[in-house]
Amino acid sequence: MINTVKTFVFLAILTVLFILIGQLIGGKVGATIALFLAGIMNFIAYFFSHKIVLAMSGAQPVSKEEDPELHAIVEEVARRAGIPKPQVYIIPSETPNAFATGRNPENGVVAVTVGLRRLLTREELAGVIAHEIAHIKNRDILISTIAATIVGAISYLAQMAQWALIFGGGREEEEGRNPLALIGTIIALIIVPIAATLIQLAISRSREYLADETGAKIIRNPIALAKALEKLESWNRAYPMNVNPAQAQMYIVNPLSGKSLFKLFSTHPPIEERIERLYKMSKAI
Repeated sequence: MINTVKTFVFLAILTVLFILIGQLIGGKVGATIALFLAGIMNFIAYFFSHKIVLAMSGAQPVSKEEDPELHAIVEEVARRAGIPKPQVYIIPSETPNAFATGRNPENGVVAVTVGLRRLLTREELAGVIAHEIAHIKNRDILISTIAATIVGAISYLAQMAQWALIFGGGREEEEGRNPLALIGTIIALIIVPIAATLIQLAISRSREYLADETGAKIIRNPIALAKALEKLESWNRAYPMNVNPAQAQMYIVNPLSGKSLFKLFSTHPPIEERIERLYKMSKAI
């Protein structure tokens, strides 16, 4: 509940930032154009991102005959979650990791690496699958798309303003411009896009916490997910995956070797905090 509230608070703040920078820099017309352009790009991403992500990761569909245990776990967890069984894919990587995609529960996909299948016990695998199915159940792809649309619109407005400062305005306009207003605009160009990006990352971290919580409740075994996260974090630090940084937030643990200097710039919450929360949950279940 807390993470759900946080998500909507963050989205509200993003909306306020967009309105403020729109009025300050682009006016109503500029803000509308920016939102429209960002909306089109993310509308396309919303409907086709799962195909793009699967192709870029090299994931291939796996049949029941090829991996009956994996299919059985996915089917059982989906049944407990009350959603249709997602499609099942395998990623040809020895580094253990997993992600979920799909715009809604009817089009869900769960993808796991070859390394994950070899490393985890059945209970730990069920924990990872539950986390990914929780993302599908909670419609995190939709929420991420909404956040990306607003942040994209803010970026467009900032770019529009940069070009306007470089090429816009004649001499009379320059002479009549309020210096304080110009300074305020420049500061907004720098601060607001950064703030919007930080909020987008905060939304991503909040959804990871929520997926941990939801997944643990689905299988009623927080400890299994906690142990899986511990194993995955260790392996991904030692053997990082070769993935596009823009896709890193989709995986259950950060697949890249580099750790952010600050929590604010991370797509994932600290693994220690996630594990600690899961152990606390186990006492209440």
